Formats: sequence, C-alpha cells, structure tokens
Amino acid sequence: MEDTAKTPDTNAGRTVGKLELFMGFAEMALGGFGGVATMARHVIVDRRRWMSEREYAEVIGMGQILPGGNILNMSVMVGDRFQGPLGAVIALSGLMIIPILILIGLTMVYELFAANADVQAATIGAGAAAAGLVIGMGIKMGRNLRLEPMHLGFAVATFLAMGVLRLPFVGTILVLAPICFAATWWRRRK
Repeated sequence: MEDTAKTPDTNAGRTVGKLELFMGFAEMALGGFGGVATMARHVIVDRRRWMSEREYAEVIGMGQILPGGNILNMSVMVGDRFQGPLGAVIALSGLMIIPILILIGLTMVYELFAANADVQAATIGAGAAAAGLVIGMGIKMGRNLRLEPMHLGFAVATFLAMGVLRLPFVGTILVLAPICFAATWWRRRK
C-alpha cells in the first residue's frame, strides 16, 4: 500500500461513477463493524483514492460539526461531490442498506442469547476494539496532515474542554470552531 503522504493534495477532476460510489460505501459499511469511520478513511483515501488526506479531513470535519451522524453526513457530501444530489442518495444507500438488513438479523439472534455471560463479555470486548480503531485512525490522520501549531492548539483545547472538563460537545464546538475559522482566515490573509 502506497504511503498517503506522497499522494497529491487534491483529486480535483476525479470522477466516480454511480455504481462505484454505491459499492465503495457498501464496502465501508460491511468492513466497518463497530464504526465505519476507520474504514471510510481507508476506502476513500488509501484504497480508491477518491480524495486526498486533506480533502478527507475537511469533509469528515464538516460532517462532525453538522447535526446527525458524521459518517452519514460525509456520505452525503462525498456522493454529492461526485454525482450531485442523486450521488448523495446513492452513497447514503450504499452505506445503509446492507447494515440495516444485517442489524435486523443480528437483533433477532441476539434476543435469543442476550442473557448468556459469554455474549455479554463479547459485547464488552467489541466496544474496546472499536475504541482502539478510532484512536488508531486519529493517529494515522494526524500523522499525515502536518497541522500548523495553531491548529494543534485548537485540537488540544477541544480535548481539554470535552475530555477533561467534560464540557458539552455542542457548546465546545460553537465556541471553538468559529474562533479556529477566524484565526485560520486571519493567518492566511497575511
């Protein structure tokens, strides 16, 4: 697998067909048990090269501050980018259809065995594995982005506000995001 740090910073002009869009998001959904975020980055940036690392970070960042699930938001933005409004529907469908069918089936099976101690232990273990995947994705993205010290400062401030001080997500974002946008705009203006 080629190092993503060597890929161009933009894939502008790249076209992604409707079937490719559906299959890419279906691949993310099927490979992303416990959370699609790590698989989404792998498929979009590394495997299919639809976007650069920076473009992906911008889209996932926007998806995180909009209401709703960040990966759902991202699928709509990526689909729209390549195929317009129909692409947004196609990408979202690719992300949702198969997992919904699997979820219905697993729910029916889980109902039969939920009280079993081994099943309960496996559920706890799966949660820990999912947390590890998210941490790994964050480290991999951070390593390739080469953020400016100012942006690292905002990342640390966000972590301290939410992780240490336990301030609410919405309030933290409503305060820090506009300040970060303004600081970035001001810095680029010079």
